[in-house]
Amino acid sequence: MYTLESAQLLKTVMQEYFDRLDQAPKVAWCTSVGPAELLRSFGFEVYFPENHGALLGATRTATEHIPTAVNCGFSGHICSYTTSDIGAYLGGSSPLRDHYGMKGIPKPDLIVYNTNQCREVQDWFNFYAREFNCPVHGIFPPRHLDEVRPAEIELVVHQFKAMLPFCEAASGQPFDIDRFRETLQLSKEATLLWQKVLKTAANKPAPISFFDGAIHMGPIVVLRGTEVARNYYHTLLQELEGYVADGKGFLPQESCRIFWDGMPIWGKLRYLSDLFAQHQTAVVASTYCNSWIFDDFDEKDPFASSALAYTQIFINRSEKAKMDMLKAWASEYRVDGMIFHDTKTCFNNSNAKFGMPLRFQQETGIPAMVVEGDLNDLRFFSEGQSTTKIETFIEQLESQNVYS
Repeated sequence: MYTLESAQLLKTVMQEYFDRLDQAPKVAWCTSVGPAELLRSFGFEVYFPENHGALLGATRTATEHIPTAVNCGFSGHICSYTTSDIGAYLGGSSPLRDHYGMKGIPKPDLIVYNTNQCREVQDWFNFYAREFNCPVHGIFPPRHLDEVRPAEIELVVHQFKAMLPFCEAASGQPFDIDRFRETLQLSKEATLLWQKVLKTAANKPAPISFFDGAIHMGPIVVLRGTEVARNYYHTLLQELEGYVADGKGFLPQESCRIFWDGMPIWGKLRYLSDLFAQHQTAVVASTYCNSWIFDDFDEKDPFASSALAYTQIFINRSEKAKMDMLKAWASEYRVDGMIFHDTKTCFNNSNAKFGMPLRFQQETGIPAMVVEGDLNDLRFFSEGQSTTKIETFIEQLESQNVYS
């Protein structure tokens, strides 16, 4: 086993991002799979509350803050990113202050959200729009589509363009199509490098795990549209390709390979990584990390291509489209099993609720299992029960090995 050398560079990149955010003259808030490139073209530094939610989960402080939001009328069964983030704000707490030296979450000049991932972001971001008396703009793409057609793209393009007056007023800058093309091109270069990073795990042995990817995806979330993100993934890819050339993997030996569907369990990321490693099981890929691959970006047609890319993401698609994607990934990464994370407070990114694990297993012959838990609220995760289920599942896979 080895530690990725790029991890130190990642710490520097993320620290510098938060330092700039803390000093930025103009800040726009955006959902994690929202039009960050358009916002950056106006000169905004962009802040992502979902990233803050993930930090709350990873630092295991989320559960402390969720009751504060519940006491203010938010259900404990809605997205725990939302409730932990709002609870932390109401309690005056933030890992940005404790771990990155920021004053706290940055005051927004503009808030933009895209419901391509869930309904909760609308209520979540509008809460802050009221708190900060800040202009807010929502994008509402069609959802649950088998395929994304020109009519749907036209609708989203219209909504993107409706953002422009809000951006101009909040930034004090006129819209510049060439600047938008530039940021979109930088974002595409970074996202294609990120795609290549993830695809190195199709090799046996895999040089990077899903758990590594959940950490190293930071720049593709918060720094899309910048040279920093592009350069970081160029460095990471070179390191991983070196391991592939040398026949090295993050595990000394792989007994079986697993695909993870759904959200990470942030507060148990290290625990789960160690658990699988102890059993020489490589969790090689995920729907989650693949959610930030926008290979349809095209600077020649920035509005239509970004509308397409942000509308056809996995979480926004129909059960049929999702199943097709999962089958393709299972084949590409040569996995022996599929784990579906039934994320209790993230209904939209949990695919275990309508029979998909069983259908996937029946249609592919690849064993599937369900792990119950949550992205942030660890009260929904039983360490003992989950460990037993996972170990039993690994024993089953070792006796079968579909692609090995």
